[in-house]
Amino acid sequence: MSLNGSGGGAGRAIFTFVVFVAGLASSFCAQAQAPTAPTSSLAVQPGAAQPTPIIQGFAVRGNQRIEAGTVTSYLPLQPGMPADPELLDLSLKTLFNTGLFSDVVLEMQENGALLIDVKENPIVNRVIFEGNRRVKEDKITEEIQLAPRTVYTRSKVQADAQRIVELYRAKGRFAASVTPKVTPLAQNRIDVIYEIDEGPKTGIAKVNFVGNKIFTDIELRGVILTKESRWWRFFTSNDNYDPDRLEFERELLRKHYGRNGYADFSVVSAVAELTPDRKDFFITFTVDEGPKYTVGEVRVKTTLAKLDEDVLERFIPIKTGATFDSEKIESSVESITFATGSTGYAFVDVNPRLSRHAETNTMDITFEVNEGPRVYVERINIKGNTRTLDKIIRREVRIAEGDPFNRVLVDRSKARVRSLGFFKEVEIEEKPGSAPDRTELDVTIEEQATGSFSIGVGVSSTENFIVDLSIEERNLMGRGQLLRFRAQASSRTRLVDIQFTQPYFLGRNLAAGVSAFNQRTNFRESGFIRNRIGFGLNTGFQISEYGRGGLNYQFTNDDVTIDSINRLSIPAGDDPLSILTPGATPISVDTQTVNGVESQVVTAILCDFLVQSLSPTCQSRGQFVTSLVGASISFDTRNDPFKPTRGWRTALSVRFAGLGGDVNYYQTEASSAYYHPLIGKFVGVLKGRAGYIDGYGGDDVRLSDRFFEGASSFRGFEVAGVGPRFVTFFDTQENRPDGQSIGAKAYAIGTVEILLPLPLPKEYGIRAALFSDFGTVGLVDESTKFINGDSSFFLDVPVLDADGAPILDDMGNATFTSLAPVQDALALRVTAGVSVSWDSPFGPVRFDFAEVLRKEIYDQTEGFRFSAGTSF
Repeated sequence: MSLNGSGGGAGRAIFTFVVFVAGLASSFCAQAQAPTAPTSSLAVQPGAAQPTPIIQGFAVRGNQRIEAGTVTSYLPLQPGMPADPELLDLSLKTLFNTGLFSDVVLEMQENGALLIDVKENPIVNRVIFEGNRRVKEDKITEEIQLAPRTVYTRSKVQADAQRIVELYRAKGRFAASVTPKVTPLAQNRIDVIYEIDEGPKTGIAKVNFVGNKIFTDIELRGVILTKESRWWRFFTSNDNYDPDRLEFERELLRKHYGRNGYADFSVVSAVAELTPDRKDFFITFTVDEGPKYTVGEVRVKTTLAKLDEDVLERFIPIKTGATFDSEKIESSVESITFATGSTGYAFVDVNPRLSRHAETNTMDITFEVNEGPRVYVERINIKGNTRTLDKIIRREVRIAEGDPFNRVLVDRSKARVRSLGFFKEVEIEEKPGSAPDRTELDVTIEEQATGSFSIGVGVSSTENFIVDLSIEERNLMGRGQLLRFRAQASSRTRLVDIQFTQPYFLGRNLAAGVSAFNQRTNFRESGFIRNRIGFGLNTGFQISEYGRGGLNYQFTNDDVTIDSINRLSIPAGDDPLSILTPGATPISVDTQTVNGVESQVVTAILCDFLVQSLSPTCQSRGQFVTSLVGASISFDTRNDPFKPTRGWRTALSVRFAGLGGDVNYYQTEASSAYYHPLIGKFVGVLKGRAGYIDGYGGDDVRLSDRFFEGASSFRGFEVAGVGPRFVTFFDTQENRPDGQSIGAKAYAIGTVEILLPLPLPKEYGIRAALFSDFGTVGLVDESTKFINGDSSFFLDVPVLDADGAPILDDMGNATFTSLAPVQDALALRVTAGVSVSWDSPFGPVRFDFAEVLRKEIYDQTEGFRFSAGTSF
């Protein structure tokens, strides 16, 4: 008797069972074939007995890697059992199902042993991919089953080929094909080769919408992820057809219409049609918009005795008469859940009921608040964190073991863990606990790299060039700590800074950090160089859902130097020392003759000249130690921290210098911004900043501690181009008095902006805004203006009309007026213009075009400013 199976593991088995008896001799013979389905037959010699052979033992032949005992362990047979055809058939199928054999033959021997003749499937030596240029090898390896040192089967290689094709289809290459090949090697090993023909990229020729009347096709294309294929979209894959993405597009459209009052909106169909050349798809969404609803009556109903319906209604951000917004329904459920939880009801079920009134297109909303099933969190399991400590994750979870289960808190926990920035994926899954009222939470995370090394270069109108190097680790040793080293160099600044932050100091929700720095800044506009070295301590803490507070201490040592060289012409024969401060000596004294008049040119250090020694710049020379403490508070409700369209942000900081050191002052700064959608996609922005600094204890405010505004902080003016100035000459080219900026003790600057919806694809990354900056910068100490008491230092400047042209007298000569050297007018300045920014492939680029509408005569203006940079 023999049983034979072949067909590469397809489990097809055909056998013939023949038993015949001739005297004392018996012979068993079997044959195997490969038909389409297993069959069995029994042929008996006429007049012969029909005993079923008894299996006396097993013999294994043909095995190379697999032990004989392992082969027989798979059989449902044991020695002493009859060789029943059904059991032999089951044994044959069982061996095939292991995936270890490509062929199996079962044959009864004359001695009663069952011979198992096997042909082992080969072992994969290497898996080779050929032709994959668009998809990396590691991405393909993640999708397939076969790998080195695994058992090869024909079914596995066919399934892997199909998986690779699906992977390419997800990348938009529907013409891709895969041909698997096998190269035999010694010792029953093989190399598996997948020859990949990637084919052309299958793009999106057109995205069409049918049935839309309220929103145009262009507006709806901006809502969905799928984009039409264009040459400039080489950095995105959203212009490739992905069938799995269509369902997500339906949800995006539903949310968009739901936010705008169309509660009955539905996507009737989403159809993708391949073009005849099989290179692109036409995608058509058929939609039913339905009517637009406004909010009617908003109520809260509850059966819980301790809850006041009127009080709960105050937590609902939905007002009667407003446009229906489905997202506000979800936020209302969260608000009511939190409100009921604070009154002691941990188990509530908030169910919004919508009542439509077709005749008025209004929607009544009733929130039914009832007691829900009591479920407690029995255990919280953290999984997948191979580097980050458990406690770093647990402290962000808003629910603890033993607490009542709360879906809102679970969702917030997921968002908080994700916001750490340490993980690529975060999932929280519920599992049944040890009892019906118990549940377990599995927090599964996938870690990602948190260290970074970056080098940045850039140019701007202010710095000319910028080189920035930064090394940062945001999750130091898995403890959630931040360590950063930064070095920056530009045409005016050199900075080295190292910072360490512990986000949960002493196990509390209190961030603590320490920093050390060295900064050298060339204040060209004021004529001094400051070399600052110091360290700082800071803490930060959460004071509400949207608010944070902070305390800080800073100790610095400033060395302010004046390295400028100046030249001054005096009449021949005058003593050069007469124009210098006592003890100062000139660098050189040269003689020159102009129009036959001989004079002397004295070259010396700027502050060695008597007239300059009285300037605010020279009075700020020297070394100063500053010890200051500060506090800050901020609130931020914006919907996006980078590109907000609604919400507000405000901040206030106070600093006091004088806890030791050489400097005594107090400083206050405040800033605020408000974002609100206007008509269409226009967004209105109101911004404001203000600050004040003043000395105490007999100290004035040093020049390097004052406020310098202009450039990006007050568009339309140069760096430090607006505010108090020490005027020393009249610039005939610019037709204005000029000199050094001396900073201000106070400023108040406001901005009105309208963010423009450009008719360009979002992939361009181009944004534009109309703006108007307005405000005032001024105030200096009286000691700074004492030089104005000596008329000999006044500057004669021509009187100009509104167009900037000199005003002439009756004789046709320019008229002049005397201008005090220290100019400080706390007057209103106004500018307006256009700002354009571009997130280019090489880094952010920004252009500001501004026109000054109101200014002072000594202010320095500019109509254009740009900046650009990149990192790699």
